[in-house]
Amino acid sequence: MKGKRYLESAKLVNRANLYTPQEALDLCTKTASAKFDETVELHIKLGVDGRQADQQVRGTVVLPNGTGRSVKVLVITKGDNADLATKAGADYVGAEDMIAKIQQGWLDFDVCITTPDMMPVIGRIAKVLGPKGLMPNPKSGTVTTDVVKAINDVKAGKVEYRLDKTNIVHVMIGKVSFGTEKLLVNFNALMDAIVKAKPQAAKGTYIKSVNLSSTMGPGIKVDYKVM
Repeated sequence: MKGKRYLESAKLVNRANLYTPQEALDLCTKTASAKFDETVELHIKLGVDGRQADQQVRGTVVLPNGTGRSVKVLVITKGDNADLATKAGADYVGAEDMIAKIQQGWLDFDVCITTPDMMPVIGRIAKVLGPKGLMPNPKSGTVTTDVVKAINDVKAGKVEYRLDKTNIVHVMIGKVSFGTEKLLVNFNALMDAIVKAKPQAAKGTYIKSVNLSSTMGPGIKVDYKVM
């Protein structure tokens, strides 16, 4: 059952209408009725078959206006890279000590970055990190020899996009408090990245539908063809 606030917000949205990105973002900010700063979420249905290896859609993009979220970064590495990671602002830095801590149940971080030489050690906690979406991966830029750039990108607002089992990409593009203009810049940056990531094997309509919503607000259909 929907709450009173949600029902009041939903009255502002015509479910049969397709809104321009700017109109949709305007509505997102107007229909966000929670007492906290709601996240604005973008949901993109793609015309691909994610079960096929040559039709995967996955990548990262640094949102120009950031995400509005404070991100705790763990870097698992040794030697000079550990010193560089600390100086670059990583919240936690370590090697086997961090592996042991995670094995004991500690997961107080949002992103895990590591260097290629540490991947055999990371394998010990793959079953813990994997289900939580925290496993470092070269495709997301979290397995890298340049830990400073990786940390800076994450702190600046890098987000990862990838297909779920229903061929939909779900990504946050900022906070309601950003306002329409900043959210629109982030929206366009992400949509550009998704379009460029179109697999060569994809046939027919690539972007089938685009929807925006705030954390507690109603879904708003976006006319992606106007972009």
